[in-house]
Amino acid sequence: MRKYIITVIFVFASVVYSAAQDNPWTLEQCISHAIDNNITIKQQELQARLQENNLEQSKLDLLPSLNGTATNNWSFGRALDETTYQFTDEEKVRSNSFYASAGLTLFSGLQNLNTIKRNQHDLKASLMDLENIKDDISLNVALAYLQILLNQELVAVTNNQLQTTREQIDRTEKMVEAGSLPRGNLLEIQAQAAREEVQLINNKNQLDLSYLNIVQLLELDSIGNFEIVEPDLSITDQDIIIGSVNHIFNTARSNRPDVKSAELRLKSAEYDLKIAKGGRIPRLTMNTTFSTGYSSIRQKILNIDPVTGIEYGEYPFSDQLNDNVSYGIGLTLSIPVFNGWQVNTNIRNTRVNIQNNRYILENTKKQLYKDIQQAYADAQASLKSYNASLKAVESMQESFRYTEQKFNVGMVTPVEYNTAKAQLLNAESELAQAKYEYIFKTKVLDFYKGLPLELK
Repeated sequence: MRKYIITVIFVFASVVYSAAQDNPWTLEQCISHAIDNNITIKQQELQARLQENNLEQSKLDLLPSLNGTATNNWSFGRALDETTYQFTDEEKVRSNSFYASAGLTLFSGLQNLNTIKRNQHDLKASLMDLENIKDDISLNVALAYLQILLNQELVAVTNNQLQTTREQIDRTEKMVEAGSLPRGNLLEIQAQAAREEVQLINNKNQLDLSYLNIVQLLELDSIGNFEIVEPDLSITDQDIIIGSVNHIFNTARSNRPDVKSAELRLKSAEYDLKIAKGGRIPRLTMNTTFSTGYSSIRQKILNIDPVTGIEYGEYPFSDQLNDNVSYGIGLTLSIPVFNGWQVNTNIRNTRVNIQNNRYILENTKKQLYKDIQQAYADAQASLKSYNASLKAVESMQESFRYTEQKFNVGMVTPVEYNTAKAQLLNAESELAQAKYEYIFKTKVLDFYKGLPLELK
């Protein structure tokens, strides 16, 4: 019965999962799924958990230490009678001892407290690294998503051109049969159709590869019926890039996780220096001990008679444990005098590490500025390219219509017709590429501003 229930659950989950795959995916769903299933993100989450454990342990290190030991021994032959403190021969002696000790660090140059603060910054930095990886995955998914939309548009453009060519073939065949055009015109148009079919196949292959790319980013097992939502993306005359490079950088510098991570690791290195300097300061600890024991040959004094002397008897286990209790408390002051220059070397190394982390922070900010600067320049260039391509497409469409009319009446050669058609196809392809290049770069700039990745 249990196996049957598990099988039903598995089948039901498979059906639900398959049904979910049949629905087109939005960009937000793709990003969410990629973040939930990416192996690199899962590994970084484990690293964050390790840092969290280190922080927890550094807090627990403030508590006292407590250790205990218990022994049970048998000795044979010559043994010491703890009652008379005389040796006895050929005795089998059983003895037990119990020992406990506790220690508490009262002062250690604030090393424990600084270790806690360092681990707190390390944990925050690890979490920022996690967010940075998520951001990189999100941008990669967005780029792959837009690449699919671009390839779909290129396929549509090429397919429309091919349909126009096929319609032209039909018209040309009729004109050739009527004797209005030579057969060479038909052969040239058919050759053009063959070239466009090859181009269409190539574009479809690129579309399939772009689907494969995003499926791999989403960690899906197979492409299956995977499809994406096609949002209505358009660029109008009012589209402008809001904000300057410096404005976007100032915003990004305060919220980007890679910058925050570098800042936190610099603070962590500064606490490392404080910990290292704490090695020069005397260490004060408090210790306490407790012990007791039992011996099988020990006898208890039952009576002291002036005439007969001392009368001994059995010494029970519990009585010995109570009577043999010993405990004490003490303070230990450890003063570092010379330890092979290790403390000074550690201090110098931590100072070098601080300077290195300063360079890392500075380089992270510079790289962020360069990335924003490049995205800003690319967005401006792609917008100019889009506007120029838009005018070129309008001109090419008009020119092609005029050339097509002239071709239909035999006023231009098939070569001229094919040339005009190829120019129109190239212009439409360049327009699509400029459009999606601009959309992606503006989304990157919005991302640096702290806005979510959305396609609306």
